[in-house]
This record gives sequence, C-alpha cells and structure tokens, in this order.
Amino acid sequence: MNVYLSGDFADMEPAARAIRDLKSRGLDLGDLVVFSDEPILFPPGVLRRPSHMSLTAVLGAITVFLLATGFVYFSQHNYPLVTGGMPIFSFWATGIISYEFTMFGAILSTFVCFLWESGLVRKRDAAPVPRIRPERIHLRVRCRPEQVDEANQSMLRAGASEVIRL
Repeated sequence: MNVYLSGDFADMEPAARAIRDLKSRGLDLGDLVVFSDEPILFPPGVLRRPSHMSLTAVLGAITVFLLATGFVYFSQHNYPLVTGGMPIFSFWATGIISYEFTMFGAILSTFVCFLWESGLVRKRDAAPVPRIRPERIHLRVRCRPEQVDEANQSMLRAGASEVIRL
C-alpha cells in the first residue's frame, strides 16, 4: 500500500532541492508530482521525464500512410474502373489520400501519446489533489510505508514549510 505526502514550498529552489534529494534516496520520478497555480521552470535535470511523442508521431504517420496507400492500391486493383484510358493505379489520385491520411496518423498518434504521457488515460491509484494556495508549490510524494519518515525529513530539510500525510 502506498502512502502520500504533500510538502508545501514557498519557492522553486527548495522544491528542486527536495526533488533532487528524494530522487537520490531511490524514489522514482513517477512518484513525484508538482502542483502550482503558475507554471514552474525547474533547472535542467530536476524533473526530466522522457517523452516519446516525436517517435510516436513519426511511427503513426508511417503506419497510417502504408495502410492508406495499401487500401487505395487494393481498391483500385480489385475493383478496376477504366476511365478514359487512365492507369488503374494513379499516383496523383493516390498521393492526395496518402498525404491526408499520413497527417491524420501523425496527429492522432500524437494526441493519444499526449493523453498517455499526461496520465489522463492510465489507471493508477490516485491521491487527492492538494489544496493549492496562491504562489506556493506543492510536492506530492508517493512512497512505501517504510520510506515515509525519510521522505518527510527530506522535504523538511529542503525547506518545506509543512508536510502532511494524505
């Protein structure tokens, strides 16, 4: 069973120190969630979560391009319509459909990847969102029961004004 702690910080530097300290103590980045009423720009490497969105967009575009082109080729060869001596498989007619579906595949796969990476479609044990006070930074930590005291002390040493157990 997981335990959630929420630390309240007045500034970005103490919160960054707490995140670095918690990471050095073995907590994963997936266990740390930052809440604030304004966007926070942490220094490089503090909360670096890798994104696979660009790879997903390229693979989605290639996959849907191949499917669309294959479908058009299949349709044109299995249901041949001779139109004024034009070839059965015309690149110009196929190119428009392939291009549009390529863009559709890139956009759709990027959207799905965004939903997945943001955690909106994943099932996980969710703790309540802390009440966010203006100009404060809240760091929520998911840890095992044996890590609670260590995580609590780490956040207090880093400069948390208070740490509460959710």
